[in-house]
Amino acid sequence: MITSASNPKLRLVHRLLESRRQRDREGLFVAEGEDLVQAADDAGVDPVEVLRAGEDVEPELLAKISTMGHPPRVMALFRRESLPRGVDPVSLSLWRVGDPGNLGTILRAADAFGASVALSHGCADPTSPKALRASAGAVFRVPLAAFDEPSGKRVALVSHGALPLAKLDTGVPVTYVLGAEREGLPDDIIAACDETASIPLAEGSESLNVGVAGAIALYEHRRGR
Repeated sequence: MITSASNPKLRLVHRLLESRRQRDREGLFVAEGEDLVQAADDAGVDPVEVLRAGEDVEPELLAKISTMGHPPRVMALFRRESLPRGVDPVSLSLWRVGDPGNLGTILRAADAFGASVALSHGCADPTSPKALRASAGAVFRVPLAAFDEPSGKRVALVSHGALPLAKLDTGVPVTYVLGAEREGLPDDIIAACDETASIPLAEGSESLNVGVAGAIALYEHRRGR
């Protein structure tokens, strides 16, 4: 059992939780809590290492390095390369969506509607602690791709002024392109898409949370089909 905070394995876990650069360098990430670890197991994603409080490591040491609000009973290390990769017939392509909570929410919506998620440079890390928690384990099931990988019609979602999303007949394959809430999509990205669409909002409302917008786009697509 690990009984020292200076244990190399425990220090690696701490660095992976704290630093995207470390996750990039090692190709590893950490899932905290029984629900996430079970989600990985259910998806057939094998851990590199499992640390259980009271069995593999003293509980207070695990609690000290955790990013959770309550001490986890288990943490597990996974290889990034073990996560699903690829493109489904319906995809969400995210342009510089930097908030990990929003990214996790989008992954959860994609899981619910059977879509893949494509990420541009500048997006949040889907293996960060906050994104993992917000995804509720969807990160182990949803295929990930690069921003330009999905094929078929590309639909830019803009806040105002475009055809209402519900009236759009996209067919498949299709990719809904979303930008960060504050900046939205740059003109060149919109110009490179085949269609633009908006989700009708109440008068005076500026925009939707990007995670909500992504979920609505996937719902409307399924409803329309």
